[in-house]
Amino acid sequence: MELNIHTETLAAVFALSVALGALTSRTGFCTMGAVSDWINIGDLGRMRSWMLAIATAMAGLVGLESAGVVDLSTTYPPYRTPQLAWLRYIVGGLMFGVGMTLASGCGNKTLVRIGGGNLKSLFVLAVGAVFAYLMIFTDFYASAFGWMNDWTLSLDARGIDSQALGSVVAGAVGGDAATLNRALAWIIAAALAVWAFASADFRRNIDHVAGGIGFGLAVLAGWWLTAGPRAAAWKEWAEFADVMPSRVEAQSYTFVGPMADGARWLLDPTNAALLNFGLMALAGVVVGAFIHAIASGKFRVEWFRGTADVVRHGIGGALMAIGGVLASGCSVGQGITGVSTLALGSAIALLAIIAGSALTMKATMWWLMRD
Repeated sequence: MELNIHTETLAAVFALSVALGALTSRTGFCTMGAVSDWINIGDLGRMRSWMLAIATAMAGLVGLESAGVVDLSTTYPPYRTPQLAWLRYIVGGLMFGVGMTLASGCGNKTLVRIGGGNLKSLFVLAVGAVFAYLMIFTDFYASAFGWMNDWTLSLDARGIDSQALGSVVAGAVGGDAATLNRALAWIIAAALAVWAFASADFRRNIDHVAGGIGFGLAVLAGWWLTAGPRAAAWKEWAEFADVMPSRVEAQSYTFVGPMADGARWLLDPTNAALLNFGLMALAGVVVGAFIHAIASGKFRVEWFRGTADVVRHGIGGALMAIGGVLASGCSVGQGITGVSTLALGSAIALLAIIAGSALTMKATMWWLMRD
């Protein structure tokens, strides 16, 4: 590939993602693990780490946006769109939560497990890529879920130009939307950070602290790379390229949409224009986790225990993909990246993901103990 601002951006995303994969593998940062620890053993350590990641990304992003460093007027996916697809966020979030539990990890954890030698997760990724591709690039979504569009709330018809929490509050009670958004972002980020560090056990656990702050900073770096000082030049280059490259938009980490992009690229692997932020993120996280697994002596090849295990992981991968597309993101794409923009839909999706995962764990425990 020719060296230009586009390839430089992709290279930077890949390098950042290698570091993120190694960090996640080293610290055990895991959104499904956060729910599992809470539900099964009452341990909130990894949940606090997840909330600290949100606080870090949110505080950093509101700081950059307030200083005029980043422009989030349009993003991929459109987090702050005035079209509030609340039913999609709820149903998709629940499906994703169920899926990530059945598949033994969310999209990010699936990639980390692949890097560590887990072939079950490679199968989950393959299944997820197929169903994400069907949802995004075929008529499958319109046929199966198009009816959900009728339930979308058009906030702009109510004089609210964005689903950012500050805009929603301003539309309801008055005030300046931008000022309210900044104030609410700082308050929520501070509250989450205070809650995380309120636990002495959490403060003593370097892995939990480093995982939360590190993941939040990685999401923030993604925003800076694609919506920061070089973003205008990057988009201008793309507009004049011989072939318009994929996904040249303000964005940060999410792992379901990129699965679909990966399947699309595999169908046309010589088309360099299909390489984008998401694909570099997928590849980088796997490579980073692989490097850590080899360096730490933890690389282990793992395969299915039996047919039931295959079926469970396959269903999990399919539900993650379908639910992630419906919800416009996964436990990272909505649960950290989206929430960092203070989008109301992201908060709805996050709660639905946690609820779906928690209910699946409770149901599994009941099933195992029923006799």
